[in-house]
Amino acid sequence: MSLILVIYIFIMGAIIGSFLNVVGLRLPKNIPFTTSRSACPHCSTPLQARDLIPLFSYLISKGKCRHCQHLISITYPLVELITGFLFLLSYINLGLSLAFVGACLLISLAVIVTVSDINYMLIPNKLLLFFTVVFVIFRAIHPLQPWYDSIFGALVGFSIIFVIILLSKGGMGAGDMKLLGTLGILLGLKLTLLTLFLATLIGTVVSLTLLSFKVIGRKDPFPFGPSIVLGAVISYLYGFDLLQFYFDTFFL
Repeated sequence: MSLILVIYIFIMGAIIGSFLNVVGLRLPKNIPFTTSRSACPHCSTPLQARDLIPLFSYLISKGKCRHCQHLISITYPLVELITGFLFLLSYINLGLSLAFVGACLLISLAVIVTVSDINYMLIPNKLLLFFTVVFVIFRAIHPLQPWYDSIFGALVGFSIIFVIILLSKGGMGAGDMKLLGTLGILLGLKLTLLTLFLATLIGTVVSLTLLSFKVIGRKDPFPFGPSIVLGAVISYLYGFDLLQFYFDTFFL
């Protein structure tokens, strides 16, 4: 494994993560993210190229705006760092392959959903429609075996949460339903079911932790989208190993 390639993939992941963070913050508010320049959210001063270097700009500026000296949210470098790490982790597991491309697409969706859902409790329909088309094209080029597993994954992912919404009378959101349906195209049936299981586990642990530290109240809304996409990334990279471990452990 080339060290130069490892560094390159991490840096590219961090750069892409910076852009994805902007998309997650702007898309729900219908703010252009391709033509509108980035600016300080506090003093509205347009940022220069030296302010937009992933990770390094935050470190060099000591986490403050160069103009108004207001503290910059730690989430900006954190998103860049996590995205770079996930791209690198995908490369380590999958190498330079079509599966690696799929992982990068999934991570991109995961980052945008996480930023959007945490900040606005919203998963934009435009985002899901875009990635639905992207995943369909990707699976046409790199199909699952059998190819119709993508259809089953999408239908089951959508239907399960649809039933949960009906039974719980709104306990989950339509955005979560459409998100899992979109992910099903990429993951297929087995990994979609595993994603929902992992998402439930992750969401339960996180929500109970936040409740115990009184970060949220019992009646406060809790964004489930980040748990779903985290479960999806884990399933995509390690899902079949986890399923094999489960069946070997409990059915031997």
